Amino acid sequence: MRRVIAIPCEGEMLSATLDDADGRTGLLIVSGGNEIRCGAHRGMAMLAQRLADRGVPVLRYDRRGIGDSSGENCGFLSAQPDLAATVAAFRAMAPGVDRMIGFGNCDAASTLALFGRDAGLDGVILANPWVTEQTDALPPAAAIRARYAVRMRDPQEWVRLFRGGVDVRNLLRGLRKLLTKSSEQADGLESRVVGDIHRWGLAATVILASGDATALAFAASARRTELRCTTIDIETASHSFAGAANGALLEAAIRSVLDHS
Repeated sequence: MRRVIAIPCEGEMLSATLDDADGRTGLLIVSGGNEIRCGAHRGMAMLAQRLADRGVPVLRYDRRGIGDSSGENCGFLSAQPDLAATVAAFRAMAPGVDRMIGFGNCDAASTLALFGRDAGLDGVILANPWVTEQTDALPPAAAIRARYAVRMRDPQEWVRLFRGGVDVRNLLRGLRKLLTKSSEQADGLESRVVGDIHRWGLAATVILASGDATALAFAASARRTELRCTTIDIETASHSFAGAANGALLEAAIRSVLDHS
């Protein structure tokens, strides 16, 4: 059964949706960016229903200032109270749940990595964690490097370049970012997120979309910091795992973690 609930949080009300089930492992879905709890093209709502049909209770919520929730949207780094309030409410409404796992994509994954343990979660599933403190409109340096490597091996890209089919200004901006030493240095957000994933240990699973810029940036951070964590790679460039095939792979990855929790 699906029901809409309200959760108090620091004088505001968070709007949430609970898909009830009788399983002993529950999943809390945290939305990334300014996305509402149903997800892109209702992806998270449909995922919640399918998991609930298999016995997994699932709670989704809008953080303050997003969707139906009141208050001001201050971004994912200010979402610790929202997460803590939602975990507490979920446990109160599902007393049969022994283990509670959090799932989030992009900066929602970073929210879970940073604040999930203090909120009372037993484990986290982190899709494409956001580790870049953006200073320009360009993709992260790791993503630029990966894309340039592919294009340089494609003869058609050289033909496009010589025929004027490539935006030379964007090309030069990308090269300048690659040559900037600071682009390869760990920033504050990266060190915090990677450090907390390390502290989660085996209780953290990272899912990466192989061709996604955010995932490429995280993978570069993991290599640079020698992070060792359980990782599941999905062959797609879709950041949100859009489409039936990608959605099925994402669900299978999530279920593999829940089944062993």
